[in-house]
Amino acid sequence: MLTYTLSLYTGGRVFAETIYNVYVLLHGTEGVSEKVKVHGSTLHSNKVTPCHIHCTASLGDLVMVEVHSDDRLFEDQWFCDKISVKAPEGEELLFPCYRWLSSKAGLYLRPASGKLPFQDTHPIAYKQRQRQLDEAHNHFRTLTELMSLLELETVKAGEARWRVYTEGLPQTVDADSFCQLPAEVQFSFTKFVEFFSTAALDVFFSDTACLAEYVLKHWKEDEFFGYQLLNGLNPMMIQCCSKLPENFLVTEEMVKDSLNGSNLEHEIEKGNIFLCDYKILDGLVGNVVHDRQQYHTAPLVLLYCNPQGLMLPIAIQLGQTPGPENPIFLPTDPNHDWLLAKIFVRAAEFNVHESDFHLLRTHLLCEVFTMATLRNLPSIHPLYKLIFPHIRYTLHINILARNQLISENGVLTKYSGMGGKSLPELLKRATSSLTYSSLCLPENISERGLEDVPNYYYRDDGTQLWNIINKYVKGVLTHYYKSDDYVQKDTELQGWIRGIFVYGFLGKECTGIPQSFNTVTDLIKFVTMVIFTASGQHASVNSGQFDFGGWMPNFPSALRKPPPKEKGQTTEDTIMETLPDKGTTVNIMAILKLLSKDSLDHYPLGKFPEQWFVGDVPHKFMKHFKKDLEELSHHIEKRNAKLELPYIFLNPTNVDNSIAI
Repeated sequence: MLTYTLSLYTGGRVFAETIYNVYVLLHGTEGVSEKVKVHGSTLHSNKVTPCHIHCTASLGDLVMVEVHSDDRLFEDQWFCDKISVKAPEGEELLFPCYRWLSSKAGLYLRPASGKLPFQDTHPIAYKQRQRQLDEAHNHFRTLTELMSLLELETVKAGEARWRVYTEGLPQTVDADSFCQLPAEVQFSFTKFVEFFSTAALDVFFSDTACLAEYVLKHWKEDEFFGYQLLNGLNPMMIQCCSKLPENFLVTEEMVKDSLNGSNLEHEIEKGNIFLCDYKILDGLVGNVVHDRQQYHTAPLVLLYCNPQGLMLPIAIQLGQTPGPENPIFLPTDPNHDWLLAKIFVRAAEFNVHESDFHLLRTHLLCEVFTMATLRNLPSIHPLYKLIFPHIRYTLHINILARNQLISENGVLTKYSGMGGKSLPELLKRATSSLTYSSLCLPENISERGLEDVPNYYYRDDGTQLWNIINKYVKGVLTHYYKSDDYVQKDTELQGWIRGIFVYGFLGKECTGIPQSFNTVTDLIKFVTMVIFTASGQHASVNSGQFDFGGWMPNFPSALRKPPPKEKGQTTEDTIMETLPDKGTTVNIMAILKLLSKDSLDHYPLGKFPEQWFVGDVPHKFMKHFKKDLEELSHHIEKRNAKLELPYIFLNPTNVDNSIAI
């Protein structure tokens, strides 16, 4: 008689334990064991329960652990972290799970040793691989869709899982509520309570951060205005100006006082003139908030990086069409004129940041990456194991965002100057401008001509973080993909990237997104982009929202008066009448506070609470990854100690593994 010793790990989540019996059996290449009962009374939260399975002969190489439970009078699911199995020969295998077991469906767990599809050819392995993908394809269908599917003779697998939320945008998960998601990709119970109970009052009962205090003191200053375009919430707009736009008629006379005796043409040639162009907002109609029309502009901003390394605004045109009623505002204009022009730019920043660089380029794209992973990669696939920690909560937070922020009664819909009908149009415009290179930080920096601009901490920290992630991804993937041929033969991988291209980038070749992978190098670069987007890039555009926006005049969500058509007419009263009303301010501040705080489901980048990998090689690279992140954190903190205004958002200790807020 041969004995297989199992250890069943119950998770530490709320309600992870069960009172019902659980049954386990083993599948091997040489046979299947009998089903053995594990008493529910022993399956306590955060505990390990032993179990023994006796067999008359060896089962061969273990392929799968199958887990079921009793039929139940009421639902009482068990959350299984993992199951380890020690074979009679002494070999110990880990079978990761991190899922809930219900009475309606069993769990079919594969070993933690990652395998590509052409390496996993045993009939049992092949069948289970396909079973997991079929289950993923069938998640999230609504009752209406299920009934319509019954009326069809043939249905393309998984087609109903994607939803066209708005034409021209990346598609989303087909779910109206997080309850329709698999429980393992939902937030913990405590996070759910936290999300709905702590938003508004936190604005008034939390300590003001040092950065928020700095903003309050310096928001009017040109130096801080320029600083924010490099290291604020949106470090993605500014670019080197090699030629003035034809619709931005700035003259030498206008800016001579700002250039310290130099001239504009000379400074352009030296690479010291920069531009922010918000043309994406042109022609969009402002929202109506509290029964009052709101206004926005599509500014052009010219900046000068002076010999001291300060980025300073030197000219602002609030509309895209030049003319007498669209003056170019200058630092030499009356103080109130210049301040109001900068406020309109900061309002444009709110609209572009929240919709394009925050919502679209992190949340919505990571939802596409998540969907493609769940649909096309079974849990035994090495890429699933590598990516899953970085897509853990994306679907849940995005459903909450759609329901609470951008729905018909959402906060941004009601209180943003770009809410209502203009928001979908803005997102469509932003989607149409998406390119692969713009999502890859080193290429994006180069395309915008910002390789040498001083004091660009987003670039400095982001490039180091990108390289660290790239090194980690390369180490893990080259362990599994021994050659380019492995990549080309991996049908699941090819389905993954094809889904991203079709559903995320709408099948547009002009985006530069690959439709397939031919080389290991191409795969490493793309996966680096995915993980960086979900971690570092999201942190850079999300974590400081309350710090920079808690003082509303620095980041106004809506403006109540149209832009000035002439100079010399703006007063302090004009500015106060233009800024948002109290109700708008309080509601937006509450959301910015909520979106800026760490949650109880917060896992810093490099911390992997779930054990998906086994083997010396993956663990070696995970260890190196953590060490490299710690060294980067130390480097950033050492630099920040010398700065009046530290840049903290890409410090790995402040970067989440995945988008969880």
